[in-house]
Amino acid sequence: MSVALLWFRRDLRLQDNPALQAALDAGHDVVPVYIHAPHEEGDWAPGAASDAWRHRSLAALDADLRARGTSLVLRAGDSLPTLQALIAQTGAEAVYWNRKYEPATQPRDAAIKRTLREQGIEAQSCNGSLLFEPWDVATQQGQPYKVFTPYWRNMLSHWRLPAPQPAPRALVGHPVDSLALDALQLAPTLDWDAGFWTHWQPGEAGAEEALSVFVEGALRGYREQRDLPDRVGTSRLSPHLHFGEIAPWRIAHALEGLRSAATDADIDGYLRQLGWRDFSYHLLHHFPKTPTDNLNPRFDRFAWTTPSATQLQDWQRGRTGVPIVDAGLRELWQTGYMHNRVRMIVASYLCKHLRAHWSHGARWFWDTLVDADLANNTMGWQWVAGTGADAAPYFRIFNPVTQAQKFDPQARYITRWVPELAALPVKARFAPWQFPTELAALAPGYPPVPMVDLSTGRDAALAAYRQTG
Repeated sequence: MSVALLWFRRDLRLQDNPALQAALDAGHDVVPVYIHAPHEEGDWAPGAASDAWRHRSLAALDADLRARGTSLVLRAGDSLPTLQALIAQTGAEAVYWNRKYEPATQPRDAAIKRTLREQGIEAQSCNGSLLFEPWDVATQQGQPYKVFTPYWRNMLSHWRLPAPQPAPRALVGHPVDSLALDALQLAPTLDWDAGFWTHWQPGEAGAEEALSVFVEGALRGYREQRDLPDRVGTSRLSPHLHFGEIAPWRIAHALEGLRSAATDADIDGYLRQLGWRDFSYHLLHHFPKTPTDNLNPRFDRFAWTTPSATQLQDWQRGRTGVPIVDAGLRELWQTGYMHNRVRMIVASYLCKHLRAHWSHGARWFWDTLVDADLANNTMGWQWVAGTGADAAPYFRIFNPVTQAQKFDPQARYITRWVPELAALPVKARFAPWQFPTELAALAPGYPPVPMVDLSTGRDAALAAYRQTG
């Protein structure tokens, strides 16, 4: 039987894998391969937290493959010559993969496909990660969308979900030499990620478990609960989606099967979030400079400040003196994750009260989030900063104290991640500088005042905004 290479990238699953299914449908045996090539990611080589997750996800994928009679071939180096060497070694007639959409990898993959075809090798790429590809949704004028709601309406008018595909029961193994997983040096040597894995199970089985927990629990009431960081009110599927351990259409099918009068609003609310994810890839594809450049050029004239190394480190480590901000950044540091509502509060504080350019925060999230995704990370930061597509206006400045009082009214989230404030009365945990006597007596190690006075920071941000014209 003919052989095809199945080139895994960020599609680390066996069910609902279009590239795998296409290779099998064409009658090929597959040789599964993963090539470690972070140097080909341009300025956005995966961060440390992503690598830690990837190490475990690759191990899980290899175990799943071994249970079916084959194994994952690991290589490191330039992708094209590595694929060519594997083709020569295995006699492969074809290479299949699922597409990526980042500015650095799209042209690389196009060049690889062109070269392989010129050499007589079948090369086929598939959509393995999105409900709609970035070029499939356009305005009536054929232009990309910059506003989500009309984009979403267009998506819904063409809503067709692929049918779920089970993982193959068995695969034919082919003896091919492979690097050991540890040779890729993805896992940290100092175990700083040890706290992550009480919260997460990387791999396809972990993704299925997370989906099951969501539909059996947090789905009911999702639209109201998802903004409350003191409870599990979200799906926590974002890292599994990023690494392709679950397909978005599998999630959508699972939710659609649960529709009832009691769940429709929650299901529609979550599907809209999947639409936002597609929208972020739409923007990244059509505006590939946005990971570093403001989409709205007005903000190129904005008077951003340059935070000192000490200021930036205090923000990164959750030492700003604003408890909800510090709680989010400490959650990130300890778990590789931050609740989405808190991400917005944390980002607003950096971009508006501190008036630092959003790129400082985007880079920190890129290195520390297990769900760090270039499309989502870019859109999220530009949205909060007011510089991107369909963005919150810059003059809409979150007050972190009132946000905490609204979304964490008992300060349970704050207390969990900033435990030194636990001895304070609940009302003092939102703005402890307003209770200096209690703060000095009960939490003397916590900053006595915020990095920047909230009113002063807000007024300075608005003045700078007005000056941009």
